[in-house]
Formats: sequence, C-alpha cells, structure tokens
Amino acid sequence: KSKTTFNDVAGIKEAKEELQEVVDFLKHPEKYKKIGARTPKGVLLVGPAGCGKTLLAKAIAGEANVAFFSIAGSEFMEMLVGIGAARVRDLFKNAKQSAPSIIFIDEIDAVGRTRSMGLVGGHDEREQTLNQILVEMDGFEPTERVVVVGATNRGDLLDSALLRPGRFDRRIVVNYPDLEEREAILKLHAKGKPFDSTVQWVKIAKRTVGFSGADLENMLNEAAILAARQAHTSINADDIEEAAAKVKLGPEKKRMQTDDDKKITAYHEAGHAIVTYFLPHMDPVHRISIVARGMALGYTLIPPRKDIIHETRTKLLEQITSMLGGRAAEELIFKEITTGAANDFNQATSVARAMVTEYGMSSLGPINFGDANDVTNWRQYREETQLSQNTLSQIDNEVRAIILDAYKKAQVLLRKNKKKLDDVARILLEKENLDQEAFEEIMQPKKK
Repeated sequence: KSKTTFNDVAGIKEAKEELQEVVDFLKHPEKYKKIGARTPKGVLLVGPAGCGKTLLAKAIAGEANVAFFSIAGSEFMEMLVGIGAARVRDLFKNAKQSAPSIIFIDEIDAVGRTRSMGLVGGHDEREQTLNQILVEMDGFEPTERVVVVGATNRGDLLDSALLRPGRFDRRIVVNYPDLEEREAILKLHAKGKPFDSTVQWVKIAKRTVGFSGADLENMLNEAAILAARQAHTSINADDIEEAAAKVKLGPEKKRMQTDDDKKITAYHEAGHAIVTYFLPHMDPVHRISIVARGMALGYTLIPPRKDIIHETRTKLLEQITSMLGGRAAEELIFKEITTGAANDFNQATSVARAMVTEYGMSSLGPINFGDANDVTNWRQYREETQLSQNTLSQIDNEVRAIILDAYKKAQVLLRKNKKKLDDVARILLEKENLDQEAFEEIMQPKKK
C-alpha cells in the first residue's frame, strides 16, 4: 500500500480535484451505484517528465487506502512472444483479488502506442500485450473496484482503442507548474532545510519559469549540497541561483580557455544581452556568464517574467533577433565569424520555421504546412506529401527572410550601442559573471 497522500503533492490543483472523485469512488462505490453512475475504469495522466504523474498515482492509492500495483510499460516486453500478455493477465488477476485496488502502468506508451498498419516494422509482442490490456479493461465488472492509472509524456502516440470511453475514461493533463504552484512546491521541499533571510520564495518561483516539480526538488537539493560543501550553516540565495543554473545548464567547467576565446565569448554573450535590453517586448536579462557549463562556453539567461500561454508574432521576432545578437557582435568587433553561434542558429531557425509552417505568421497566410514533429514517421508512408516543390521553396524563402531581417536589426542595435557592448564585454572578462542589477547599471540611463 502507498503512504503518499495529496498533502505530499503541491500544486496541480485541478488534477487533484479530478482524482479526488476516483478516490471517492474507491471508498464509497454505493453512492455512485445508487444514482446509476458508471465508475471510471481508467485514468490517463499525460504531461512532461518530472511534473508529478507517478506521485499523483501513489497519492490516489494512499488517500483511498487501497492496494497499489505498479509496473512500467517496458516491463511487459520480453524476447519470448506471449510473455507480455501473460504478465498483463497475472497483474489484473492479482488486482481483482486484492480489490479495491489501483494498477499503475508507468510509461504506458511503451506498450500502448498506435498499432502498426501491416507495414514492415510491426511489433507482434507489443501488440499482443496491448490487445490483452484492452481485453482486461473491457472485462472489468463495474463492481470490481479496480482502477487503472496510466502515465505517459507522449499522449499523441497512444492507440485510439486505449483512449476510448470505457477504458481510459479520463485524460488529465499534468503540466509544468505555474508561479503559485512553483512557490508551493518550493516550500514543500524546503521543509527540513535551513534557509537564511536572503531567500525569498516568490522571487525564486519567478526565476524558475519552465522548471518541473522534479527540477525544483533537484535544485533545492543541489543548493543544500553546495551550502554543505562550503560549510555554510544555512542555504542562501546565491546557493539557489548556482543550483538553478546547474540543473538547467550543467555544472561549471573551469576549463582553460585561451584569452582570445574568452574575449570572443564575452562579446558574444554581451551581444545577446544588449540586443535583448533594447527590444521592448523581451524579458529582462537575468544573468550573463562566460564560465563554460555543459556544452556552452557561456550563457545569457533571460527567464520569462511571467508564465505565458500565447506568444505574439512581435515577441517571436524579437526572440530570434536576441538569439542572433551573439553572431552580430562577433562580426562587428572581430570582422570575423566563429562556430560559437551554431546552437543560436538552430534555435532561431526552429522558431522561424514554426512561425511559417505552424503558426501562419508569414506572407504565405494562415496555413498549417504539416507537423514537423512526426515522431512515428508513419505519415510518410500513409500520405503522399501534400506540398509541392514550389511551396517548399517558398517556405524556405520566408524562413530565410525572417532570419535575415532579425540579423540586420541586431546589427543596427549593436552598432548604435557599441560603447555599451565594449563596457559589458570588458566587465565580463574581469568578473566572469554579471547579474541583472550590475548589467542594468552599465546600461544606464535606463530605457524609457
């Protein structure tokens, strides 16, 4: 049995409310039977990794105080055909004998993905296993009080037969936490750790847009390790800032860069920061560093000021301009270009292509030119490509035009503010890191 309850799950309020009904059904089935309601057989939790899907499943079992059977989708797969289906039968048999109970299948897309269409590459063992799960879920009597909870971060790959009402009746999206939820998660994981007065949870929640619950837990743990290593008696804001950078970008690498390399990196990062500063819709620059982390020789952090649902065309164009600021600075200062901007181009091209092909933000009009993320690669067999060579060529031209316009804008901004660029790069070479306050002090007088 699980000891986790909803009190151990911070945030995701709507998901908890939905699941509270499942708990209520497991505790008081008569209430629903009396009014003629069919109880849900399955709940599918869909969402990115680290957002609390497994934790929620354990919490349902803990709240309802029922038996909890947990298995990963990949555990059904074996070399011998038929073993997966036999495992499914055993699992459901045990769950029915222990009813009321919950069966939790983690990473259900390992067995539940769309069945093949008779093309080469079909997977007999997986399909037999999936068919057995479908049969078992259909075989439930409403009185059996067994609920199947599935979790996946690839809901788009699942077979439609698995998602129909009567199998997985409920689909609950467990998304990245918003500002309030991040604050609640931070406070939950802060229990048992000493923090000093410099730590303000609201500020940290604002700084960690895009972090999952698992990222936040890991960040606080890394901060505690860092504080212990430095023999601090409590964790301070600097420890958390360093831990946040480590979680997202990897550990610092104090590798020896030559002076020339350092200078190029300093101007590259200063270019990103200054272009961003003068773009009216961009968020403030949070931190600039020329200390290598992960694969990056330096970085400019621009976390969103708030959680954003819609992005405007103007903001996307400004993001592309900001991404190209590094290359524009290199060209302006050194009259030479380097390989350091490869990742910037990759990101800028992805955004520009999405603007043209998915968001209808180009002169080609509000048309979707097909999903660039066809993970299964089946579409190329099912459908002939809908796009002519002429259209593909127009798409490429539009993407190129967006990128080149943004690059010109970055060049103009840097030429106008070359002195600021030199100042930021010089101080970066001295200090290696610049926070928001220090950067904005250099950029005085502030923009209106």
